[in-house]
Amino acid sequence: MRSDNERQSVTSLPEAPDVERNRRFTNYAIAMGIRTVCVILCFFVQGWWLVLPILGAVILPYVAVVAANARAARPGAEVERPGSIVPLPHESRPL
Repeated sequence: MRSDNERQSVTSLPEAPDVERNRRFTNYAIAMGIRTVCVILCFFVQGWWLVLPILGAVILPYVAVVAANARAARPGAEVERPGSIVPLPHESRPL
């Protein structure tokens, strides 16, 4: 049992799965939009400036996936569920 001091606050709960999924999708879509602009700029930029859009087009996919899958580490974001799963002792069954 929890004491009054250890009660879960509504603000400490993780965000709803739909909200989290929409946030991750939006972050990924923005990063991929920027990558698309970088790829298009590769056809128009000349000289050493060409390195910048190439780096953006190559590095952004990794950054986008990591950023989209990153979870905000908030203190107390873990939800405690009542009870626990207790493994039962293995019983030998006759063949």
